[in-house]
Amino acid sequence: MRVLVVEDENLMADAIAEWLRREAFAVDVVYDGEAALERLGVNEYDVVVLDRDLPGVHGDDVCRSIVAGGGASRVLMLTAAAAVRERVAGLSLGADDYLTKPFALVELSARVHALTRRARPAVPPRLSRAGIVLDPGRHEVYRDGRYVALSRKEFAVLVELLRADGAVVSAEDLLERAWDEHIDPFTNVVRVTVMKLRRKLGDPQVVETVPGVGYQIS
Repeated sequence: MRVLVVEDENLMADAIAEWLRREAFAVDVVYDGEAALERLGVNEYDVVVLDRDLPGVHGDDVCRSIVAGGGASRVLMLTAAAAVRERVAGLSLGADDYLTKPFALVELSARVHALTRRARPAVPPRLSRAGIVLDPGRHEVYRDGRYVALSRKEFAVLVELLRADGAVVSAEDLLERAWDEHIDPFTNVVRVTVMKLRRKLGDPQVVETVPGVGYQIS
């Protein structure tokens, strides 16, 4: 799942990003509205965490642009204004959710998780295939009843492979969904991560390579 954090308070923006990365989100961060519009023009995001009171290009204008674009991105608007009329105004712009500052990071991440289920087909409470059971909420994976400890990226890759329900997922798609924009597009990180994932899941191997196409769990 890919998230864009737009917040002009650098420390807050970085804290939000780090918190979400711990939960296996791929997170990009910008600190003003103009930079947000640039990122939105080249990348697809499941959720945009958007500060309403941005300098320069206002958060309202960023939200309008997202809605006008007609994409699948969901908007979680942040603001220090707690009045009901302010929340109503933000939602009327097309924001999907509204969170007033200060807030608990655990609540923010819960709201982001909820919005990602609306951005794409909902993730079931558990994903299962070929003896693998993955619980997104608990961040747990079992293979034939055995607990499997995975890194954040291994977990994110496995989610995408299980969501595909037997279809092939290309390395490019895995790179897009599980890593942020700073990753080198020519890196072999996907191949290395899949190799580690196979080793941890154990035998018999379930993550198959389809030469020249990608990976699948059939």
